Amino acid sequence: MRDEFYRIQTDLLTETCQPKSYLPENMFLASGLKLYYNPTQNEWYKRPDWYMVLGRKRVTQQENLRHYYVKWEENVSPFLVIELLSPDTASEDLAKNLRGLRLRGITQQPTKWDVYENILRIPFYITYDRYIQDLQVFTMCGGTYYPTEIPENRFWLGKLSLGLGLWQGIYQGISGLWLRWYDESGWIPTLAEKADAESQRADKLAAYLRSQGLDPDNIPV
Repeated sequence: MRDEFYRIQTDLLTETCQPKSYLPENMFLASGLKLYYNPTQNEWYKRPDWYMVLGRKRVTQQENLRHYYVKWEENVSPFLVIELLSPDTASEDLAKNLRGLRLRGITQQPTKWDVYENILRIPFYITYDRYIQDLQVFTMCGGTYYPTEIPENRFWLGKLSLGLGLWQGIYQGISGLWLRWYDESGWIPTLAEKADAESQRADKLAAYLRSQGLDPDNIPV
């Protein structure tokens, strides 16, 4: 059964995904949202742990929030998909070449790999197995996924001017090795980290003013 890791990890991915080349309103991020991919089998779907769609507007009205993502209605495939592996799901998430199997007259769905590679042709398929601290990146080339070398467990996406890597730290009060976005300046800060940095700056400024004989509470804004 899934534990809190999946929610916390996808929260961190969403919070730190801030590419400079795409405004938030022109980028759709989803975690655990059904992804429908075949109009002739419209009950078939996959549920990626986290995925990104570029060029699709983020819904800004609560009553219009997406319940799922339908490829043939949106007309844009995800740009990147991430699966968080576990001992129970790794074999299914990485299984290949099982399209359209027919067993005893029952048509089975293709695997995630087959959907991402051969049907949706998603440019990047990324897996992270926290149990063995293994990050893998598969890049689409000529219609086929190839494993990509990721020195120091970091992978740079030039189109986004953004990178994805493993970060050791504390997020939402939990210490661990997390998958997180970074840019040229380093790890993209979370809202809590930004607030903490701003608080530290304010404390330093107040200390400096006091050292100059000034009361920081009486400084006009």
